[in-house]
Amino acid sequence: MLIILSAQAQDKIKRIGNKPRTGSSNSSYAVVKGQQIGIKMNAGKKPVQLLSLNFTVENRRTDTIDFKVNVYEFAKEIAGENYVKQDIIGHIAPGKSVATVNLEPYNIQVKGDVLAAIEWVKTLRGANPYFSIGILNGGTYTYANDEWKKMGYFGADFNMMVKVLKK
Repeated sequence: MLIILSAQAQDKIKRIGNKPRTGSSNSSYAVVKGQQIGIKMNAGKKPVQLLSLNFTVENRRTDTIDFKVNVYEFAKEIAGENYVKQDIIGHIAPGKSVATVNLEPYNIQVKGDVLAAIEWVKTLRGANPYFSIGILNGGTYTYANDEWKKMGYFGADFNMMVKVLKK
């Protein structure tokens, strides 16, 4: 009798960013073309590939709200190069849901601190989606009028699944 054993290392998958929650704490933002909402995430010292961006949101409209995904180099609280080199469009469905954008096909590789953000692709009057937030978890960054501002204590519950890369 012949027995063959194969040892294949599993890819290490981890979540970075804020933990997902569906509680009653939330914050809303107007949908204005070009404005962005994001949070600082630490991807770690080793390079990782971004697999997905996830967040809990409530869209009280009857139509879908579209957004673009951006992931910036983030050093000394300053957004630098955008690691996303092509438009990645996501959608917020009507009602309360977890928005998930598959980033794996784009092979985005990062390490260290990043600013993961969504950018509104068009202005929608009266559209103010509500994002689940946490308290004292790093804050939320907003981009409007050509500048980033940090909104202190309340951080949107954005997170990303990443795969640790072997060198």
